[in-house]
Amino acid sequence: MKMGKIITAVNLKKTLHYLKKNGLRQACYAIRERIDTEGKENYTYKPVEETILQKQRRRSETMDIKFSLLVPAFETREEYLRAMIDSVLGQTYGKFELILADASKGDQVEKVVKTYKDPRIRYKRLKQNTGISANTNQALMYATGDYAGLLDHDDVLTPDALFEMASCIEKYRQEGIRLLLLYSDEDKCDAHEERYFEVNKKPDFNLDLVLTNNYICHFTVMKRQLMQELGFRSVCDGAQDYDIVLRCLGRMSGKEKCGGNGNRNGEGVLPVAHIPRVLYHWRCHTQSTAENPASKQYAYDAGKRAVEDFLRLKGWRAEVSHLRHLGFYRVEYQPDLLSVREDVAVVGGKLLDSRNRITGGLYTADGKALYQGLHREYSGYMHRASLQQDAEAIDIRCMKASRQAETILEELIGHPYLRHPETGRFDWRDCLKEQGHLTEQNYVELSCKFCEQVRKAGFRIVWDPAMTEKQPKRRRMRNPK
Repeated sequence: MKMGKIITAVNLKKTLHYLKKNGLRQACYAIRERIDTEGKENYTYKPVEETILQKQRRRSETMDIKFSLLVPAFETREEYLRAMIDSVLGQTYGKFELILADASKGDQVEKVVKTYKDPRIRYKRLKQNTGISANTNQALMYATGDYAGLLDHDDVLTPDALFEMASCIEKYRQEGIRLLLLYSDEDKCDAHEERYFEVNKKPDFNLDLVLTNNYICHFTVMKRQLMQELGFRSVCDGAQDYDIVLRCLGRMSGKEKCGGNGNRNGEGVLPVAHIPRVLYHWRCHTQSTAENPASKQYAYDAGKRAVEDFLRLKGWRAEVSHLRHLGFYRVEYQPDLLSVREDVAVVGGKLLDSRNRITGGLYTADGKALYQGLHREYSGYMHRASLQQDAEAIDIRCMKASRQAETILEELIGHPYLRHPETGRFDWRDCLKEQGHLTEQNYVELSCKFCEQVRKAGFRIVWDPAMTEKQPKRRRMRNPK
């Protein structure tokens, strides 16, 4: 069902919290952006047709992957608990175990679970509530599947969730690739699952983006042995899922060089897969983080610690700070990113017009500009226009490059690479003046060609929205008399 924006007490509370945290100027921009985008969300969750679900059930019989779904429960309302369990039992892929670790004081959860007779449900009553991480670890102890998935006690899976995960694992396995981590798109639903909204269409694996925000989030599954080896850390309670994903990535990154946003790169394939389908409904109600993010500030502080620990593990000297929006971070490298990280060869930024609107700077491999027309103070879809992220291509008119990347550009343009004496950026005006008049399209094509060669050499390219370059105002052509 479609959902329009609704003014609620919670929305007003969020606005006041944002104003107090970020000041009047930024609050005004945030309100303007919300007004500008009001009504533009045209999302409808479309359930999978029954004929397709039937085909999935038949196809599932040929696959042998087993999933362990971990659910830490605590005083869960009966209607939410039943909805969650029913969504699991209604999967078209039936090779799973549902492990509920109940830390409730009362016996309401236990009574509900006992009404189900399915042997795949495994109920574990915990002696005490020791926190979300410790409780999840209790459930993880009993896991026996090939992969373990994380499911909140009041959320629901789509009926094709496990089938899509199993199919993806099998596809990669046939190519000789053992996936360690998989994630899907997600959306939110209201308390009664009558409205679906704020669909999160995620990019393929993007290391620098995940260091600014846990965009991977739901629905995530990980190789069970790896999850048990890593475990959940109580020091990151509230962001325990984010933390274990980062530590998983810390294990694998560095073994393979990354040539871009996706999984495939210059030297092998990263064992991470993104399934571009909504497989998870994140329920919003008054007690949930989804409905009231400010209710769990401790979770965002825990997320910051998780990022800091990842950077420390990698030996990357950097400081992490909160951005304007809760749950989003900025990584500031010391002294700069290119000096700290050998995997990155180019850093690019925003091109802005005289009205402070984005004209370019971040492109797809084929030259499509992202965030074009967005005001520099706007954060864009899922706030991604304000986040550092791996890029397929950036614009050479606003970039810094490593010595390796400088050599690549020199060979491409047939001219020594020049750095601007004040900014240290590529001095494109002096360096390219011998090229004659270059159109906007010429610059974009040259940028994409350069970045393609950088990625083929096995390096990452990072887009940093804090790095900007004003473009000269274009002259208007007069109409001939």
